Amino acid sequence: MGSSRLPASLHNSIFRQRATPSSSQLKGGAELLRNIVFFLFLLRWTRKAALQLRGRGIFGTANDFYTLCHRAIYSVLLRVPGVRSQVKKQVAEAIANLEAKLVPQGPGISRYLTLPKEGWTEEQVKQELQRLSDMHHTRWEDGMVSGAVYHGGSSLIKLQGEAYERFSVANPIHPDVFPGVRKMEAEIVAMVLSLYNAPPEAAGVTTAGGTESILMACFSAKQKAYIERGVSEPEMVIPETAHVAFWKAGSYFGIKVHLVSCPAPNYSPQVSSISRLINSNTVLLVGSAPSYPHGIIDDISSLSRLALRKRLPLHVDACLGSFLIPFLSQAGFASIPFDFSLKGVTSISCDTHKYGFAPKGTSTILYRTSTLRSYQYFVSPNWSGGVYASPSIAGSRPGALIAGCWASLMSQGENGYISACHSIVGAAKKIESALRENPALREDLSVLGKPLVSVVAFRSTSLDIYDIADAMTEKGWHLNALQNPPAIHVAVTLPMVGSVDRLLADLIAVVEEEKEKERVRAVEGRGKKGPAKGQAAALYGVAGSLPDKSVVVQLAGGFLDTLYKA
Repeated sequence: MGSSRLPASLHNSIFRQRATPSSSQLKGGAELLRNIVFFLFLLRWTRKAALQLRGRGIFGTANDFYTLCHRAIYSVLLRVPGVRSQVKKQVAEAIANLEAKLVPQGPGISRYLTLPKEGWTEEQVKQELQRLSDMHHTRWEDGMVSGAVYHGGSSLIKLQGEAYERFSVANPIHPDVFPGVRKMEAEIVAMVLSLYNAPPEAAGVTTAGGTESILMACFSAKQKAYIERGVSEPEMVIPETAHVAFWKAGSYFGIKVHLVSCPAPNYSPQVSSISRLINSNTVLLVGSAPSYPHGIIDDISSLSRLALRKRLPLHVDACLGSFLIPFLSQAGFASIPFDFSLKGVTSISCDTHKYGFAPKGTSTILYRTSTLRSYQYFVSPNWSGGVYASPSIAGSRPGALIAGCWASLMSQGENGYISACHSIVGAAKKIESALRENPALREDLSVLGKPLVSVVAFRSTSLDIYDIADAMTEKGWHLNALQNPPAIHVAVTLPMVGSVDRLLADLIAVVEEEKEKERVRAVEGRGKKGPAKGQAAALYGVAGSLPDKSVVVQLAGGFLDTLYKA
């Protein structure tokens, strides 16, 4: 048998036909890839839009879009040359005024910007420390400050000083060198866990404050979702009244934060609103016990049931409730469930340096299981300096603060905290009753929600609440101005207990003075509202009126810069 060669012309024709489909396939493959990428892009944003509509509803989504556009337009207007220069000038003036108030200048003010050539004597140092302590300040010692200073009494301060001195060089990162600090830290965690009805397998860590405790809870939840479910775009759902540390955690750790409104009259989130915002990327739900702005305990029982149903972690922020809320019932006050006795609660933050009266810079983060705690650990097995492991953000930590915290808890004891709860919450109830029942106050001021612990917030629909805040400041008080809605809150502390009558008397006088100013304005035909003159009125008046908060951010940044001007 033989074979014949194909003619060259036919051979070339077939070759060309084979090559042509190959080229077409390549182009078709590229087109298909583009279509797939476009489809995935479209699917991604369609899903985001569907989740937005599900979570916020049609009207809520429309309102969010309107707010976004409003802010964008206002932001553009702020960048117009003439407007920008005027805003920049006013911001600079405000920061200069702030600096003049916070940074002492003039005769008699010594500034130390470099190390002294020769070290001071002990007596020189003590004298300068005394001068610094005596600088003009709001008299927290006289109970004139809301929150801020959670003082347990002069004898406790002395005891804390002795504990600090004994462990001033201690660092819990070296448990073999400082075994006593390790023991105290573990016992602090155990004591706080017992207050919050933790199960036997529960665990915890001490931190430098409530913000770090909240950061750790959020980081743990993020890591849990990533390791167990592969969530790479984490989200958490929080009440709008939750502590701003949750926003900070979102910024630090790349967690999208969904805010749930807390409308009047309860100022607490509706569980149905929270449920609508939950999706496959949700890593954490949050409730407050109580909330910082209004002192309201969220419905933790309902949140617990939702968390169990959705199989999600639930964090309860009890930093402010701390050593008051566990003792409400024993002190004779109403309470609602809030702790690990609710099966859906997986973590709790509790500040020992608030109503635990421990030195500033001590808090705890508690978990239902040690596995949940392990998600916040950092371990580096390959570092050239050796295997490194730390339980929280800090590496080295002050063992002296741990010693002071342990001494405070042991010194107060359960009965001491029950007694303090009775005094502090009783004083808060007295303020609330006066606001609701005293004719001189109830006509113009109204309490927000139903506070159960130490914080009472109030607003006014007839007077400028920020003018009232500034007038109270002029009388020597340091109260807390709120926004959304405009209000003031009083966080009662042990030093304030003895000053409640004075507080109410001054508040009555201020309300009458502000009403008189309004009457004068009306008689003179100037309208009811005068221009904002005080610090609170100016700042929060501006913050509330601007859709774009960049000006407020600049002012806040200037404030932070001022803190470091020597």
